[in-house]
Amino acid sequence: MLAHNGYSHVRQLGGKWVGLLRFNFTVGLVVGLDGGGYDRRYCFEFAEDAIQSLDAWDGHDHPGGPWIKCKGAGIDLLNPSLS
Repeated sequence: MLAHNGYSHVRQLGGKWVGLLRFNFTVGLVVGLDGGGYDRRYCFEFAEDAIQSLDAWDGHDHPGGPWIKCKGAGIDLLNPSLS
């Protein structure tokens, strides 16, 4: 079902399902995947950066790499390492 809806690199990290999803202008590293969607996403400019960040991440705290924003219900966070 997830692949049919465009998700890739899906795996379980830190007790949550995560994966990648292409948006119009970014690639999202999505966290908390379930049948209804996801909890939050980290927006990356390039797919390669999102893949590398997902591969290196343990699922806790924020992923590394050049994500631009973290978005979700009540979340709108700029990457502090980019400021």
